[in-house]
Amino acid sequence: MVVETKELRFDTRGEVDIIDITGEVNSKLRESEIENGIVTIFVPGSTGAVTTIEYEPGLLHDLPNALERLFPRDINYEHEYRWHDGNGHSHVRASFIGPSLTVPFRNKKLMLGTWQQVVFIELDNKRRSRRLILQIIG
Repeated sequence: MVVETKELRFDTRGEVDIIDITGEVNSKLRESEIENGIVTIFVPGSTGAVTTIEYEPGLLHDLPNALERLFPRDINYEHEYRWHDGNGHSHVRASFIGPSLTVPFRNKKLMLGTWQQVVFIELDNKRRSRRLILQIIG
């Protein structure tokens, strides 16, 4: 078994910026020595998340609306009493979506469904410079 570690870096626009990273992950797989295996995409940080969606305008509208219904900005969060940074909801949202995703790949290409893309979701209430760690195993 071989393990390689790579990184993606980018800036976000802030709260609920949904970024399609499928192409960048596939690009890192092409650079890898590993042909077949799994890749784990991990965000170090507590207000970002990684998942898959169909990256299309309807869902880019629906997902933020669903997050607002489930984890509203305008309710009390204990986190804010301690830190006063206005992002208690960001931490809760990120915890539910999760900081990582593992996807199999074959011939240096993610094995995703036809309408499935890997996305990073910025959940913090301000712009961020983000770093994602890719752990490639095969």
